[in-house]
Amino acid sequence: MPKPPAPRLRRLRRTPALRSLVREDRLSADDLIWPVFLCDGEGATQEVASMPGVLRRSVDLTVEAAADAHEAGIRAICLFPYTDAAHKSDLCEEAWNPENLSNRAIRAIKAEVPDIAVMTDVALDPYNAQGHDGIVRDGQIVNDESVEALVRMALAQAEAGADILGPSDMMDGRIGAIRDALEAAGHIHTTIMSYAAKYASAFYGPFRDAVGASGALKGDKKTYQLDPFNAEEGLRCVARDLAEGADMVMVKPGMPYLDICTRVKERFCVPTFAYQVSGEYAMIRAAAGNGWIDGEKAMMESLMAFRRAGCDGVLTYFAPEAAALIRAGWDGA
Repeated sequence: MPKPPAPRLRRLRRTPALRSLVREDRLSADDLIWPVFLCDGEGATQEVASMPGVLRRSVDLTVEAAADAHEAGIRAICLFPYTDAAHKSDLCEEAWNPENLSNRAIRAIKAEVPDIAVMTDVALDPYNAQGHDGIVRDGQIVNDESVEALVRMALAQAEAGADILGPSDMMDGRIGAIRDALEAAGHIHTTIMSYAAKYASAFYGPFRDAVGASGALKGDKKTYQLDPFNAEEGLRCVARDLAEGADMVMVKPGMPYLDICTRVKERFCVPTFAYQVSGEYAMIRAAAGNGWIDGEKAMMESLMAFRRAGCDGVLTYFAPEAAALIRAGWDGA
């Protein structure tokens, strides 16, 4: 008879209680940031066809959704506007209009749900007639002029009351310029979560539909977003943004770049987030809708992957569903 194994690792997997007792990570609603899409109107919602279950909401309904999210334990939401084509231009002036969708929504949410943190997107693509995150001159995305526009955009959002600014454009030097401008304007408490390692990914398509940038985009974004082959370059970008004044950093997309998340957290020991992007969401939704996977279990497993990789939190369209499950007692055991 063979000698029985001494380290029977299965002992600690035998029951839900034992599995929960020795669990190495936890998932909480506190770990979730909910990306929310805005649209014009009142009492208005619009479905995003490529993101089943995701809506654009008018400002009044976004305030209600923010209140519901906060009640469910979600501590932060992130706003993304669907900008009418009439407000788009080559110089993106609508981006710093105090009365644009994002700025109106910030003020309305902070007035009614003051305890939820409001995060914004700092990039020009929702306002750019050519769909890029920076200003285009003669077919080229011009860095320094784009940074000037991004600073104006960031200041308008800070003045509206945003708690967290999320520069997602990947222009060189924008974090330092935004931080300097915030300090000079007295917004010393406004936090920056830099999209520090944002890759030129195939997983962004549904998001571009949601903000109305797909049809406008000319070419691709490979001259400013990172090459998916490059890990060390991503780490250099994180180091630069931290040196320039970022308080937190983000890796985007999420699951295809969990290795980057882990390396960022281990090397820099700073608050590290990931964005479970629209393509990741849409794949899980589509597979679940076709009965190919258990959507609820896949959703929660995917979110745990970020925590296991070292992320302090994750931006996810699943946030309300995940928070409801956690509140109902889900623990994965």
